[in-house]
Amino acid sequence: MAGSINKVILVGNLGADPEIRSTQDGREIANLSLATADSWKDKNTGEKREKTEWHRVVIFSPSLVAIAKQYLRKGAKIYIEGSLQTRKWQDNNGQDRYTTEVVLQGYSGSFTMLDNANSSNQQQPGASNYAPNNNFTPNRTQDSNAKNSPSPFPDKGVFSSASGGDNAPAADDFEDEIPF
Repeated sequence: MAGSINKVILVGNLGADPEIRSTQDGREIANLSLATADSWKDKNTGEKREKTEWHRVVIFSPSLVAIAKQYLRKGAKIYIEGSLQTRKWQDNNGQDRYTTEVVLQGYSGSFTMLDNANSSNQQQPGASNYAPNNNFTPNRTQDSNAKNSPSPFPDKGVFSSASGGDNAPAADDFEDEIPF
């Protein structure tokens, strides 16, 4: 279908450390359990109510898997961009089962760590490579063929599965007027 878009954006907290698995050909895949919450005030009782949704996230990009494995931990707040995919398999009883996942692969997948690198009680090995002067500001990676776009969270770590490198423009590089 021409002109269709399959893009998912979520901001939430990890319910567990990333689960790293290997395919038969030895490639690593990261599985994440991401919680998003919606809260509201009950009109009848005035009580604050909350509903949590759990999302399955699968990372296929080797560079993103390596970063997830090293830096993501249970409770971490992250921003992810990916696409929806529904997978079908048969359970032990021969019944067809389906699951819908947010998939990060190719140029369409990225995630941003919204917590500071030093916010956890334990520093991960190699974290100093990404946390100079206690400010967590790694470069956003972009492919030379992809459009450059600034990070929606410029002071946090932004990781995409594209290769190459370019810094996001400073906020004062944008004009104040709308161009139309």
